[in-house]
Amino acid sequence: MSKISILGCGWLGLPLAKKLIENGHSVNGSTTSENKLSVLKDAGINPFLVVLESESVSENIADFLAESEILIIDIPPKLRGNNSDSSNSSRKIFVEKIQTLIPFIEQSTIKKVLFVSSTSVYGDDNEWVTEKTIPNPETESGKQLLLAEAILQKNKNFETTILRFGGLIGEDRHPVKFLAGKENLENPDAPVNLIHQNDCVRIIEEIINQSKWNEVFNAVAPFHPTREEYYTQKAKLQNLDLPRFNFEKSNVKKTISSEKVESDLNFQFTLDKY
Repeated sequence: MSKISILGCGWLGLPLAKKLIENGHSVNGSTTSENKLSVLKDAGINPFLVVLESESVSENIADFLAESEILIIDIPPKLRGNNSDSSNSSRKIFVEKIQTLIPFIEQSTIKKVLFVSSTSVYGDDNEWVTEKTIPNPETESGKQLLLAEAILQKNKNFETTILRFGGLIGEDRHPVKFLAGKENLENPDAPVNLIHQNDCVRIIEEIINQSKWNEVFNAVAPFHPTREEYYTQKAKLQNLDLPRFNFEKSNVKKTISSEKVESDLNFQFTLDKY
């Protein structure tokens, strides 16, 4: 089994690490919080406090990567808004973090990189999106993710697979809780493009198990009711105030296809989770 380093043991990285350990892998996991080091250790993860900045990274980055063959990068850009909302300097921060990390990957034993990205790299002007669709991000985070993808993919010192997830949901995380009772919500007819935490973990497992490197995968459950249908139903099931949609503000029809994940990885989504 492989030794794997996971940069970012958060909402997705922590359960992923636990599953990989269960499968016999040795896992180095990073966190930016000292308080979480004990959580990682208790889970059987080799814990590292790693803080990645635009111009520097923690001194222990070499130890974090040491002897690992695979690096999973699961750190979000944490940016919001469009170009007008951010200064030129702040727009580059996430990309610069990845650029700062690159030399340390090159100097390590890492041969494979899995970069957790997002379907936000695709614009809303496409109705049917596959991996062959040309990305056209509209949000700042989507733009930075796309640039980071390119930096990793063009590096010949390691093989990179890009995994673009849709909206993330889980037992403790569901957007209906934020939409409940809201008024004037846009795009009621837009299809939902969601993926459950369990399926995220299982897809990453399969990429590793089947050695699917130098690939790009979109990962969204093949379940696309409209936003109004889906969130109204979920609000009723959870006894929440119903969200109210504005049908005059409905222009997004983007549906993300996961056909490649299903065919190339022989993967079946757990649709009862949605």
